[in-house]
Amino acid sequence: MIDIDGSYGEGGGQILRTSLSLSAITGHPIRINNIRAGRDKPGLAAQHLTSVRAAAIICRAKVRGDAMGSMTLEFIPGSAVQVGNYTFDVSEARQGGSAGAVAMVLQTVLLPLVLANGNSQVMLRGGTHVNYSPSMTYIQEVYLPILHRMGVQVAMQINAWGWYPQGGGEVELSVSSGKPGTACAKGDSWVQLALRDKPGTACAKSDRNLNGINLLKRGDLQQVRGLAVVTQLPSHIPQRMASRAENILREEQLKVKVQPIHAKGVAPGAGLFLTAEYENSLAGFTGLGRIGLPAEKVAEVACEEFLNFHETGAPVDEHLGDQLLLPAALASTRSEYRVAVVSNHLTTNASIIELFGLAKVTVDEEEKRVVVEPLDRKK
Repeated sequence: MIDIDGSYGEGGGQILRTSLSLSAITGHPIRINNIRAGRDKPGLAAQHLTSVRAAAIICRAKVRGDAMGSMTLEFIPGSAVQVGNYTFDVSEARQGGSAGAVAMVLQTVLLPLVLANGNSQVMLRGGTHVNYSPSMTYIQEVYLPILHRMGVQVAMQINAWGWYPQGGGEVELSVSSGKPGTACAKGDSWVQLALRDKPGTACAKSDRNLNGINLLKRGDLQQVRGLAVVTQLPSHIPQRMASRAENILREEQLKVKVQPIHAKGVAPGAGLFLTAEYENSLAGFTGLGRIGLPAEKVAEVACEEFLNFHETGAPVDEHLGDQLLLPAALASTRSEYRVAVVSNHLTTNASIIELFGLAKVTVDEEEKRVVVEPLDRKK
């Protein structure tokens, strides 16, 4: 059993998600203590508890400590990851419901399902666009397209938008395995075999069905596109957000188009989501509305985030920087990329990944360069 200190580094939910994903993929049992010790409300919140239970379902794990507020968890996989049709609802984790972020659940189960043999359908319900987590628009417009370059085949659709505090959003995923017939001998995944001590059973690197990625140069900015979205609010609000964003970015001599949208949702909400398309990379930026915040201010928040990033010259934004570590560690070849910010999330995630012995992660904080070298454990 791998013992993991949940208070290490940034001390948040990323430690839990990465640990659960790798436990499900490798079959290694884990014990996590001090879960989310670095947060104001430590322990498992609704989205984390849902992530635990989702990971347990796909690999038939035995779990101890899966309760709201729990700071200790034991997770013992009972089988290889099983493809199938799944529904994971964050609102079911807490009495009275929850707008906990479904992006956290997605990032827990996505790569295990991608590496399994076969296709899966996943329905996620809860908060789709909430503070302190990647929005599902960011996942759709930035994270998944970058993963597609690495061999991840996922189609995603937002059926309903869920804002804080009501939630009620719904996202549908279709997950395909990267290559048919890539499992190693005896029906085990390459990772499970790579972690065994028996000589001659580990698969070679070429059996991994994800490719590494190189993002050292972003190239020229092609365009900035965006969505100005509201649910159950007057139609002038998305138009005001879109107009303000376009005016700010055109003043910077940038090509930009923001589409105002009136979407489906169970409660009022608003947000502006920008995607910067560079020659070699993508980056995403978000402004979320709240009561008392004018539509124009929402647009200004997203635009300021983008312009600050644009000035760095980096190909990879702060959030994508740590999100790329796990797929890069599971890939067949080396990955190398340059980030705008070496965040505490990134360095913490790198340390958790190295605990499982699948890859070596090197972070050059001065050059803001990340190198992920998958380890060949073949005897």
